[in-house]
Amino acid sequence: MWNSPAEFFAMGGYALYVWSSFGVCALVFLIEPLVVRVRHKAIVHRLQREVLAEQFDQKGGK
Repeated sequence: MWNSPAEFFAMGGYALYVWSSFGVCALVFLIEPLVVRVRHKAIVHRLQREVLAEQFDQKGGK
């Protein structure tokens, strides 16, 4: 049990490890959806280019 907010935030001397792990976790939670969105757009764009190239090849390059 903690007797004051300062003791809570100090975490018994392990504050650096505890709060940095919370910070890294929060950062990952914020960045992950952005990375997924960028990857999704890149995959969709690549697939669209492949479909267009395939259609071009089927038409005989006309």
